[in-house]
Amino acid sequence: MTSRRRLVRPSDRPFTDRRYHTDELPATPQRDHRIPASSWIEAPSEVLSLGDGLGEPVEYKRRIHGWLLWRAGPPVGEARYLAVSPDGTRHHRFDLHGKRGSGLGPDGREHTRFRTWKESLRDNPCETP
Repeated sequence: MTSRRRLVRPSDRPFTDRRYHTDELPATPQRDHRIPASSWIEAPSEVLSLGDGLGEPVEYKRRIHGWLLWRAGPPVGEARYLAVSPDGTRHHRFDLHGKRGSGLGPDGREHTRFRTWKESLRDNPCETP
């Protein structure tokens, strides 16, 4: 008999108490826990305040070509995403309303689809000085 790991919905995963320096933030999503913004030791104020007004925690999602991606709110609905350079000096925000939204990408264009905003992150890698 083969044992299978039980899949846990992302919203049901517990927040970790561990603290992270920027270079320790994982490249891909974590499957057993979530990383709150307060766990990022070098977090800029833009990340820490991303959930203000939404009443939602801010959690780390992944790296996209150097950018650190954070989200406050559910994956579909009223949510805010913020892509931050590892040194915290540059950021790009996407506000999601249902399945559509708006945000300025690093390509300098206003995006109304989350997918094209993420493609802008991919196509304009974050180079740290």
